[in-house]
Amino acid sequence: MCDSLDEEQVTMLRRAFSMFDSSKAGKIENEKVRTILNTLGLAIDDLELEALLEAEDKEEIGKLNFDSFCRVAMHFLEDDNEVMQKELKEAFRLYDKDGNGFIPTSSLREILMALDDQLTPDQLDEMIGEIDTDGSGTVDFDEFMEMMTGD
Repeated sequence: MCDSLDEEQVTMLRRAFSMFDSSKAGKIENEKVRTILNTLGLAIDDLELEALLEAEDKEEIGKLNFDSFCRVAMHFLEDDNEVMQKELKEAFRLYDKDGNGFIPTSSLREILMALDDQLTPDQLDEMIGEIDTDGSGTVDFDEFMEMMTGD
């Protein structure tokens, strides 16, 4: 059921689920779901979480299996991606001073150097070459997003 998540996320969720499934029954208590999500650093809206838990726990046994847990966690993981996208859009806008929808690769170089000061000029050239595939000397928002998120 975790199809829309990447392998890393599924592994992380499975590991967390197993740690809290102490009896190895394949189910965890609903209260533990909040603890796991908080531990993973996800922003959680309590009312939203309650509604999701209720929807997944139709027999009202107070426990979820891994698939149900995955669906609940996925909801918050997707919210997290939206927040990150918003932040990246802001960062892009700061460098796109004229609002043209693209930034010069020189600005991109500044961003990359700020993120990792260990990068050599050759590594920076290589990264910029991979991003600016058409050699235009500019990077649009989609290219920037792809570079920052790997999507």
